[in-house]
Amino acid sequence: MTTPHPGTAYKILTADQWAQFQTDGIFHGAPVDLADGYIHLSAADQLQGTLDKHFAGQSGLVIAEVDLAALGESVKWEVSRGGALFPHIYGPLPMAAVLGTRGLD
Repeated sequence: MTTPHPGTAYKILTADQWAQFQTDGIFHGAPVDLADGYIHLSAADQLQGTLDKHFAGQSGLVIAEVDLAALGESVKWEVSRGGALFPHIYGPLPMAAVLGTRGLD
């Protein structure tokens, strides 16, 4: 029996990335996303590990909660860190799919 995937996931953005996202209304990805060909997201239980591994020591971060259902077929759950399945978006992230944000200092 497989466990269904959660309906939301999280994108960690720098303050500059968030400001550009707000201006454009669409996010095409951070440099790592563009290099890999998809936008990296984390499920709720993966978020702290992603922060620790990729954003340690950074301030002004914004965590955007993303409605995965709004993105439809562009979301793929794929094996990543430690063999866990992570949500990836193959395409841009529209602001309409962001349910809310919170800042990290």
